[in-house]
Amino acid sequence: MIGADLVIRALEKEGVEYIFGYPGGANLPLFDSLVGSKLKLVLVRHEQGAVHMADGYARASGKPGVVLVTSGPGATNTVTGLLTANMDSSPVIVLCGQTLTVNLGKDAFQEADVFNITIPVVKHSYLVSNPNDIPRVMREAFHICRTGRPGPVLVDLPKDVTSKAFESVPDDTMDIPGYHVPEGVDRKGVEKLAALLKTSRRPLLYVGQGAIISGAHREVLALAEKLHAPVTTTLLGKGAFPETHPLAVGMLGMHGTAYANYSVVNCDLIFSIGARWDDRITGKLSEFCLDAVKLHIDIDPAEIGKLIRPNASVVGDAKLVLKELLPMVSKLKTEEWLSTIEGWKKQYPLKYDQPLDGELTMQYVLDRLYHLTKGQAIVSTDVGQHQMWAAQFYLTSKPRQWLSSGGAGTMGFGFPAAIGAQLARPGELVVAVVGDGGYQMTFCELSTAALLKLPLKILVLNNRYLGMVRQWQELFFEDTLSGVDLEGNPDFVKHAESYGIRGLKLEKAADVDAVLKEALAYNKGPIVIEALTERHANVFPMIPAGAAVRDMIVEPTRRKMAKPEGST
Repeated sequence: MIGADLVIRALEKEGVEYIFGYPGGANLPLFDSLVGSKLKLVLVRHEQGAVHMADGYARASGKPGVVLVTSGPGATNTVTGLLTANMDSSPVIVLCGQTLTVNLGKDAFQEADVFNITIPVVKHSYLVSNPNDIPRVMREAFHICRTGRPGPVLVDLPKDVTSKAFESVPDDTMDIPGYHVPEGVDRKGVEKLAALLKTSRRPLLYVGQGAIISGAHREVLALAEKLHAPVTTTLLGKGAFPETHPLAVGMLGMHGTAYANYSVVNCDLIFSIGARWDDRITGKLSEFCLDAVKLHIDIDPAEIGKLIRPNASVVGDAKLVLKELLPMVSKLKTEEWLSTIEGWKKQYPLKYDQPLDGELTMQYVLDRLYHLTKGQAIVSTDVGQHQMWAAQFYLTSKPRQWLSSGGAGTMGFGFPAAIGAQLARPGELVVAVVGDGGYQMTFCELSTAALLKLPLKILVLNNRYLGMVRQWQELFFEDTLSGVDLEGNPDFVKHAESYGIRGLKLEKAADVDAVLKEALAYNKGPIVIEALTERHANVFPMIPAGAAVRDMIVEPTRRKMAKPEGST
């Protein structure tokens, strides 16, 4: 048995099913040990795609996704995926081959200081220099990545470490005295939350992905119904509360619903459950919920008071804290508040206009996708206008149904993440909703999807623009378009067919239902639907960057506005 065998044995012990990888000289011992193991290798076409697949697998399943890459550029190609997973608290393990320990720091072939390169974008990094440490490090890596606030962990494995022979398995006892996961519930803190809740007449539950990670969706529902309080969710919190529920006001923030944002402006108490007061939520921080009581539950103590100083907070697992809180609260007098919100819903609904010439709008395609799938699909998106419209029009009713890059805003995430999600949940419908810009960053993974014969639906919303950037240039830079016209896009149907993948073209609104139904019924492998959509549509509502939530633009407009705060 060699060091690489110890790594693979540790992965099997942790219940890992898939490993997303790409071989090279420095990780050959690990690839050799994969042969005959219980692990299934998913051979990717680029290391960035590997991390996004592992990330999608993790988000859809709740279990860590595992990546295996080689040294140097193989390892550095994972940095974007690591940043994405770290910003969105996704449990991912990246194993890197590395040059021999005697060559470290000597600019050996394909050497990179991956340990230090990745420190800012991971929860923890390891460089294993002693082969006897392999079992311990692997056990610690999994423990760190999935406990507390989850996040990616990188393990750098020099080739001589993975090649060393062993007669017996070294000890795997963990030794991480500096790592502490919050345990139990601060009852006094919960009592303070309850006391402040009782004083509210215009409460708003603000729910983030932390509620999904902790499995607190049932407790969130119970709390909302017991208090009779409206609920808004973040982009990544979609699914923590059913968006079809009468108390739901949808997503808040820069492109949230008008009624969610009006609720933020007018509430007298906002209760953050597993959300971190992101700048895309708060807008101008100095004007955010000035007169409202602020409550906060988060597993990560670093988030408490980082941006917003709460009136009361509890550090802990959202599910456990809410279970403790529920018996302490009762129905609030919110009838007038809910009536006001209902009025906003009627006055400012999400809407779109269909072009008279029958040209496609992204909103219509996504709206029809939602209805045809009855809201039951696992949807993975890329980043841009299509992402925001998907968030608005594809309503979610359960957790781990919505996968999207939030904090990092990573183009190229949507399609490979959908591959990981389909592997995690093979019997379910998975749809990748991507734009023509982001899709081209990782669409080499069509080969991976084709070889695996995954029944993925890949909806390419093609407006031949970097649409969100174009929108900002139109609104804030006097419509001076620079670097946003994606002239030269391929025919995405023919591109899919070159991989042996079926492709469908969608150009007219009248054909949307027929084409989507055909795609949804096809399960012999992946299918690409290219929808040629209106080029100049803008996403609304919109809070301009740096502006206050109250400065939200509700209706589509082509008027020019001041440049956002921080622009040059």
